[in-house]
Parts: sequence; structure tokens; C-alpha cells
Amino acid sequence: MIIAAGLSPAWQRILEFDCIRLGEVNRATAADECASGKVLNVGRACHRLGATTRTLTVVGGATGRAIQSEFEREGLSARWVEVAAPTRICTTLLEAGGRVTELVQNAAPLEPSEVARFSAAFAAEAAAATVVVLSGSLPPGVPATFYAELLRDCPAPAVLDAQGPELLAALPQHPLVVKPNRQELERTLGRPLRSDGELQGALAELQLRGAQWVVVSQGAGAVWVAHGEHCWQWAPLEVAQPRNPIGCGDCLAAGIAVAVAQGAEVPEAVALGLAAAAENLQGLFPARLDPQRVAARCQGVRKRSAPETP
Repeated sequence: MIIAAGLSPAWQRILEFDCIRLGEVNRATAADECASGKVLNVGRACHRLGATTRTLTVVGGATGRAIQSEFEREGLSARWVEVAAPTRICTTLLEAGGRVTELVQNAAPLEPSEVARFSAAFAAEAAAATVVVLSGSLPPGVPATFYAELLRDCPAPAVLDAQGPELLAALPQHPLVVKPNRQELERTLGRPLRSDGELQGALAELQLRGAQWVVVSQGAGAVWVAHGEHCWQWAPLEVAQPRNPIGCGDCLAAGIAVAVAQGAEVPEAVALGLAAAAENLQGLFPARLDPQRVAARCQGVRKRSAPETP
């Protein structure tokens, strides 16, 4: 059982345009809506990859009810912690030329009692988990130590997709994998990572702080994987007709979790994650993965040793 948990789900609007002109009226050529946000994308992706999965998150208002209905229609197992604030709405703008603009509404603050109910639900679900995935930003009112507190008594290995103070605070709990992207890692450490050497130094720093494995994505660039003295690069798969990149990082995390739950070592698990991310890039809606196509893509993933630092 994989538990996908987080506090920042979203109801996603996807608007398609021929071209967007700032300061002018722009009329969409198509409009769609769906459940999204990191935690929901991870839960759906794990399910699509064939893993027994349960998603745990907070929902509120009409958008929260829409998320619940969508998961029920798709047969996705979930545990909902109902809260007072409506679930946020985020909007993705897709242009025919390939440019993507994301309009992100921050999650509403949570009351201490709501956070406590989520924590109790997580402890109950994690007790039977093979792997847990914690992902997403923390809403106002939630302490930066929240992920650390969840992991302190969690018996299962954890994949942590977070950034900033909440990532740093959780590292002493020794998560199996931490998975920021390069920009998130720069913001977390408060410094630019301009060279390969600077990036490798940052990977080593996260390990010194407690991470067992560090996986850092770079959009269309190579994915870096570090463990101890070893460091590898994975070349992302080429996608002939990319459509929507939203959710690719979530599918990477989901693929890693699914493979680890099946007994794979982390370097091999990254291959499944990259194949899932490539499959996601071709779709309009996030995390709607085809497991057969993901498996076929996985055969084309290649790793290489990272370049030596000067």
C-alpha cells in the first residue's frame, strides 16, 4: 500500500489559446477542469501504475466536493479530511506554440484542529503503508516542522517532494528520497547552483543533513541522483509532441514510490519515474498514465555517471 499525503490539493482549470497577449482580451479555444495538485497527482499516478494506493488530503467547499466526486468516479481510494476553507483553484494556460503559464492560488489557512485531524489520519494510514509520499507546500497555519513530525513515527520509507524550511526540517528524519527540482533546491539553500560542481555540493549537503537519496529534476534537463559518494545522471526521455508539463514532477515521484514498493533500488526506481513523467507530458490532464506505454518507455531510460567535479 502506498499512501500519497499532502495538504495542498487543487481544482485545476486548463485553458487553451492560440496565443496569449498580455493586457488584452484573450479567448480560450478550449476549457477543461479536473482534480489536481501534487498530492492528488501522485495518488492518481501510483494507482494508474498498478499500485494499491490511498490518497490522504484535505478538502473543502464546492471544489472539494468536485474532487471527491471525481476520485469516486475513477475508483481511486482516498481518505478525506474535510475543512472549512474551500479547496483552491489553479489555472493552467496552454498556448499553441507550446508556452505554458501557471496561475497558482495559494492554499487557504488551516485551523489547528484541522491539522490535528489530518495528522491522526496520517498516523493511522501510514501504519499499514509500504511507502509514503509526502508532497506539496504547507498552507498558512501549518508549522514548517509538519513533515518532520509526520515522519518521526512513520514506519514506512518516505519519498518527500517539498522545498524550503519544511524540507530542511524533515531531513533529520532520514527520508528515503527527497525530490526537489533544481530551482526549488536553490530556494531551499538560499543560493544559486550555477555549475555541476555547485549542484553536486548541494546534493551532498542534503545527505549530510539526513536524506538517504537525493533526486533533483531540471525540467527537460538531466535528472541527478545522489547517494553517499555516488552520483548519477539520468537523461530524460524525448517526447515528440509535449502538451502539458503540469504533473510531470509528481509522476516522477509516483514512479519512484511504485518501484520502491515493488522492491527496486532507488536508481532503478528513477527509471520508472522518468518514464511516467514522459508519458504525463503528452497528455492534457495530469497523471492520467497508461501503464503499458510507461513500461515501454522505461526500456529507453539510460543513466550515466555524473561528471567529476574539478
